Amino acid sequence: MTAASGSAEPDPPRARGRGTPSSSGVLRLPVQGPIALQAADFDAVIEVAMNSVADRWEETVGDGLLRDKLTPALAMLATAVRREAASDGIPSPIPVLVPARRMLDLFRQSFLEHLSASDGTPEPVQLLRILAGIERVQDRIDRDAAHRFASRLAGPDGLELVVEVAHDLRSPLTSILFLAETLHQARSGPINNVQERQLGLIYSAAFGLTSLANDVIELARGGDRLVDQQPLAFSITEVMEAVHDIVRPIAEEKGLKLRWSSNGSDSRSGQPGALSRVLLNLATNALKYTDDGHVEISAKQVTRTRMEFAVSDTGRGLPAEALPSLFESFTHRYKPGEYTFSSSGLGLTICRRLVSAMGGELEVASSAETGTRFHFVLELPDATGR
Repeated sequence: MTAASGSAEPDPPRARGRGTPSSSGVLRLPVQGPIALQAADFDAVIEVAMNSVADRWEETVGDGLLRDKLTPALAMLATAVRREAASDGIPSPIPVLVPARRMLDLFRQSFLEHLSASDGTPEPVQLLRILAGIERVQDRIDRDAAHRFASRLAGPDGLELVVEVAHDLRSPLTSILFLAETLHQARSGPINNVQERQLGLIYSAAFGLTSLANDVIELARGGDRLVDQQPLAFSITEVMEAVHDIVRPIAEEKGLKLRWSSNGSDSRSGQPGALSRVLLNLATNALKYTDDGHVEISAKQVTRTRMEFAVSDTGRGLPAEALPSLFESFTHRYKPGEYTFSSSGLGLTICRRLVSAMGGELEVASSAETGTRFHFVLELPDATGR
């Protein structure tokens, strides 16, 4: 139907096939044939653009959204855009579907492309109003999505939502770890020193995120699985070397010295997985907030069966006002960069819970002059039985 004559005529043939990316990488929908319109026929362009999005949705997006849900949602968006453009102060409902933002993005693109392909001359003021209306609808969609997400977090299933997000993060992060390790070991061909350092940084970052995702899941479910139920025989040297190797690229990138030391009997009985996670978390954050000097990871025999572990740095130190709430989850920083740990506080919460589960207590000493030292003592019998 052409807006100029108002008479019913067959729609022009529509090109089939998927949308194609432009030189800028933006997905472009196939444009229908030119339509005859006058300067004020923006409603006709809106309708054609929405129909184009509906016709090509499955081909360009392919999320399985059924037509009986897609068409009303697009009509609702079109009405909302018209109302916002008219600035009549009467808000129009917007769809609550997850892909509403994607619909609006495709509509904006289709609207502009059909407008440029039309025979009429757009009236500048009205065009600006419509584009501004699209932006206001987009803002409403974003605010609505944020509100719904916050409401679900505060609801009875909020904890499960956090767990779902953490689960979704683990699969791609595991793939990144595998690929980075494969490249780092030159299985796909030789690499130079710069590439080796860069791959080490990628691995360290992905490993840290994977550990965080695992910690969130375990903490959300009570933390009962944080520590192996039965003690295992392990080598303290192997634990220390593994932690050192993972965080070494971070130290090299910042020009910091990274040291580790151990004395006493090396073969012990305990929870090596939990111990590694604590030392890795503490060492990673010490490196993150140390600009000059060194970070040291140490294991010292206190008695025949007890070992003290410590991570110390020459960083800026912790502010005195932060210490009382240092081990609390979701504690925000007073000022950017002031804490030695993330603003969520999850890192230290997990560390303390792990150390407690292993029978120890995580303690901290800090000053602006000497830096920060986290330490704990664990009962780790000699695995050789001596």
